Amino acid sequence: MIAKAVSFVAKSGTGKTTLLEKVIAELKQRGYRVGVIKHDAHRFDIDHPGKDSHRLTAAGADTMLISSPEKLAVVKKHAESPPIEELIATYFSDMDLILTEGFKKSGLPKIEVHRRERSATLLCRGEENDPSLLAVASDEPLQLDVPVLDLNNPAQVADFVEKAIIHATV
Repeated sequence: MIAKAVSFVAKSGTGKTTLLEKVIAELKQRGYRVGVIKHDAHRFDIDHPGKDSHRLTAAGADTMLISSPEKLAVVKKHAESPPIEELIATYFSDMDLILTEGFKKSGLPKIEVHRRERSATLLCRGEENDPSLLAVASDEPLQLDVPVLDLNNPAQVADFVEKAIIHATV
């Protein structure tokens, strides 16, 4: 089965996370199980010094999983970022939908977030024409070859995701 996934992409500071928060809440209210993968081009650390989990990783564990009654976290060292498809297959098989933030170079279907005050140009249209672009969520009207959604209407964006991704025929 092909995973139902869409990547929200934009230039930094455009409001991807803010829009995703609202779209996730809307989709959860509709009863969907939603997974999210955030791309970080920089180094991040969820394993903090002084904690047992950090001590075990620092001791040399290549994979460290911490589990509680309500959640788990995995810290897994790797030489390079795994492909997004591998992450989805490994960790998200029980989800109705996977939303990603970033992964602009992936082949996943994309919704670009555009804010007039942030940039006059788009990542997926202009110098490069990304064929995986499904729509643009914008705060201004645009003339494009894909639907333009209202950035300030997360229910409309959720409706689009529901129709184009969740209920799409494979």
